[in-house]
Amino acid sequence: MAEMDDDGDLHDVRDEDDDDSDQEEEGDFEWDAPEDARDFDWVEEQEVVLDADTSKSFHLDTPAERSGHIAVVDRNCMYVWGGYKNAEATAFFDLYLPKNEVWIYNMEMGRWRMKLSKGDLPAPMSGSCGVCVDGILYLFGGHHARGNTNLVYRLPLRASTLFWERMKDLKGLAPTCKDKLGCWVYKNKLAYFGGYGYVAQAGHRGTFELDENSLMGNHVGRGWNNHIHVLNLETLSWSQPVTKGNAPTPRAAHACSTLGNRGYVFGGRYMDHRLNDLYYINMDTWEWSEMSVPQHGPVGRSWHSFIPVSSDHIFLFGGFTTNRETLSDAWLYCVSTNEWRPFKHSHTESPRLWHTACSGPDGEVFVFGGCANNLLSHQRAAHSNELLIFNVQPKSLLRSCMEVIVHHRQQLESMWDCLPKHLLHSIKQWIGTTNTGGS
Repeated sequence: MAEMDDDGDLHDVRDEDDDDSDQEEEGDFEWDAPEDARDFDWVEEQEVVLDADTSKSFHLDTPAERSGHIAVVDRNCMYVWGGYKNAEATAFFDLYLPKNEVWIYNMEMGRWRMKLSKGDLPAPMSGSCGVCVDGILYLFGGHHARGNTNLVYRLPLRASTLFWERMKDLKGLAPTCKDKLGCWVYKNKLAYFGGYGYVAQAGHRGTFELDENSLMGNHVGRGWNNHIHVLNLETLSWSQPVTKGNAPTPRAAHACSTLGNRGYVFGGRYMDHRLNDLYYINMDTWEWSEMSVPQHGPVGRSWHSFIPVSSDHIFLFGGFTTNRETLSDAWLYCVSTNEWRPFKHSHTESPRLWHTACSGPDGEVFVFGGCANNLLSHQRAAHSNELLIFNVQPKSLLRSCMEVIVHHRQQLESMWDCLPKHLLHSIKQWIGTTNTGGS
């Protein structure tokens, strides 16, 4: 069973590792949750006391290694929060990352910095779902030291002070407490799909499949679902659409991507299988469609990333197979032709699962963190803080010219005063960047 001590919130890795039903013993710490709870709030955990190892992150130029975190993009910056890492004191427990730390990566300058957040802070968690809409980070669900949650938080990213706010008094029937879910953003609405969590409530539409192994040790039952819950950011209300067509099976640790009015979902874990099916839902009509995946396409996986990189392409990277292999392959899916093609890259020796991926302003994909080995084995997890960069599209002419100017700085610096002020400012910022760690 997980314990809590002065080092912070510790939890057994087997509870976080895709809720592995193959394990004979469950080591997670559950808190009994009434099934009719609309907005279940957990008893406040002890304040995290940083040990010597964790406190180093206040002085480092790069964030600590982690898995199960979130990352979103606003303007030219990527924002990272949460997740967990190995506890230094023991190989059997993990440490949630500090809940007040928000790490910011400037994708143009290649520089990390950390800001401390304030307000109604979420609990330290992994497996949460984070999206950014108009400069505001919305955080839903996740797993912390006492189980799953269904609380919603918002964090304005463009304010001078990062101040969390819990979104209370939301109308409608809320989703159950869950983690490892996906989200589509469309017309100022957040549509959450699937996940692993507590038994569905009366009135929830969709299928819930109980994980019999979750009942071991008199724990509250949990399982997989294929529910869609829509949070309307204008009316601050929950609703569930009536869908048409053949819906995907329940799943968790899948990946979702939004293109136009279509919400795509690929893969994920259901029971003992990690899937390679691809569906999309029309978010105007709420009709499901299944797309064929060729025999020589991507294998089934969970804990992967699947993000749009153009109006017609979605980028797939990494994940974890049914045979417990951590993947480093990458694929481009073309929406208009329904074709998959392998994407060649230089990170084939860097497998990742439960990482994050964000699309940058110059045709790049930034993959951060995740685990590089089998998270379900009894060996120490190889959590990473490396930043893998994939050039999915050709760089812009401006970016290419700036790189040449910086590279040939000694020969060209005497002519910089001829440049427009905003370009000169950008170049000086770039030159002043000394941290490229993790790239």
